[in-house]
Amino acid sequence: MNKSMKIPKATITRLSLYCRQLELLEFDGYRMVSSEKLAWLCQVNPAQVRKDLGYFGEFGVRGVGYDVRDLMFEIKKILAVNRDWNMGIVGVGNLGSALLQNQNFPARGFYFVAAFDSDAEKIGKRIFPGLVIRDIKELKTAVQDSEVEIGVITTPASEAQSIADLFLDANVNAILNFSPTQIHVPDCCLVENIDFTIKLDVLTYKLKHELQI
Repeated sequence: MNKSMKIPKATITRLSLYCRQLELLEFDGYRMVSSEKLAWLCQVNPAQVRKDLGYFGEFGVRGVGYDVRDLMFEIKKILAVNRDWNMGIVGVGNLGSALLQNQNFPARGFYFVAAFDSDAEKIGKRIFPGLVIRDIKELKTAVQDSEVEIGVITTPASEAQSIADLFLDANVNAILNFSPTQIHVPDCCLVENIDFTIKLDVLTYKLKHELQI
């Protein structure tokens, strides 16, 4: 891959989807898969699969397809999920607690190694997966000691920006933001926003204008 080439974000998202389907195929005993089969499983067209993979090199054999295990390995390497990642979370409320207990994260190599809150009643409590909730004032030191690489924000919107600033001050340059607001960071930091209400807005629009309900 030409490192100067900017890969579309949608392509990266689809690579993750391809990887999940390849894992399921391997679990079901498949050794090979065609672009048509993979495209059907991911609800895209075969040309899109080939184009997405083509950004990163040549995979598969024409007329034969892709080796399931090999392609899965290559995609994981591209996505950098062939290694473990340490995460720290701020905001151990209902959503934060649910994320901490979600076994899909460690299954995919994402581990919560630090948890923080500003609520005095929560600070010091031991929670799943064996973490002690720490005072947010300790974030910088704790994040550096635990080698946190990805920060997760599940606080109210009014607190999200200040939390992002704390992560940046602790040299955490990747943030997954669940707060219903946009946070502002310098170009050296990566942010992925997950706002459930925006997804619901899209659904209600489609219900009205596409399904005419």
